[in-house]
Amino acid sequence: MGHAAGGGGPQGRGPPPGLWNLFLPDAEYGAGLTNLQYAPLAEITGRSPQLAPTATNCAAPDTGNMEVLAQFGDEAQKKQWLEPLLAGEIRSAFAMTEPDVASSDATNITTHIRREGDEYVITGRKWYISGAMNPDCRIFIVMGKTDPDGEDIRRQQSMVLVPRDTPGVTVTRAMQVFGYEDHYHGGHAEVVFDEARVPVANLVGEEGGGFAIAQARLGPGRIHHCMRLIGMAERAIELMCRRAASRTAFGRPLAQQGVVHNWIADARVTVEQLRLLVLKTAWLMDTVGNKGAHTEIQAIKIATPRAVVGILDKAIQLHGAGGVSQDFPLAELYAGARTLMIADGPDEVHQRSLARRELKKYLA
Repeated sequence: MGHAAGGGGPQGRGPPPGLWNLFLPDAEYGAGLTNLQYAPLAEITGRSPQLAPTATNCAAPDTGNMEVLAQFGDEAQKKQWLEPLLAGEIRSAFAMTEPDVASSDATNITTHIRREGDEYVITGRKWYISGAMNPDCRIFIVMGKTDPDGEDIRRQQSMVLVPRDTPGVTVTRAMQVFGYEDHYHGGHAEVVFDEARVPVANLVGEEGGGFAIAQARLGPGRIHHCMRLIGMAERAIELMCRRAASRTAFGRPLAQQGVVHNWIADARVTVEQLRLLVLKTAWLMDTVGNKGAHTEIQAIKIATPRAVVGILDKAIQLHGAGGVSQDFPLAELYAGARTLMIADGPDEVHQRSLARRELKKYLA
């Protein structure tokens, strides 16, 4: 798709002109938009999360992986992996989550990355690896521990680039989300790394830098997710209104039912509040950086999925049996929104961290 359109990216290859790579603020690789400028575009693509993000090469997990390579990759890594990702010629996956530990806390990761001469040897089991089922997935960014006994638990982790066809890499099965294949991300997978060997040159950044890279990756990703969620909510409100205007129950159109009025009004108020909070966060990220916007980034991660799940729940209720069927997009949108209360760290982790920051102002 991207390659066919031509391109003018690095060395004449990469992002074609037009609606492509809109999420990257670096004009060398993307559209050069700020987070605040990109936010409303992400909302629009959120109305059709299966199609629109992919059609503009703005789909996770490739977005986060491209950001990692653009920010932390060396020139050889950018040439080999970033450029074809920018051009839409290949896809990628980010291998962090593990089934046997609470891996939303990266310090718990058990995948081992040991150095043997000029190679890293990777051993571990990952699951819900987004994008791994995509037939065009060619590269994994793998999070593991290069120094499991290190004194600083946030310097034990590193990230390495592992081509999918590396011996010892096995995609064992597809993972479902509420029974869906979750094609938003090209399909999740369980992946086993059994003594998979890659050159030391495949290290991203520096040894011990994996935790910091993961944190840098998550900030923009949460803006993207939250604005797409708002797009989902807008679509849900539209479907609610169309259903209410066209359906009659107990002798009256649903549009005349008081409870339906309440659902629609509450949904509209909630969406307007969420949008302003996310736009404020995007503005802060642009002006004072991710660290300065830390509280707001956590706030949108807590508030947005929770509220959008509520809106989608009411839209499903209004559609009755149709709401949970394949004839409307609501059930699949609900599954996606509900998953985001777990993805990128469960909401409770962010609540704990945000509360600590607030209490710190008052505690000696």
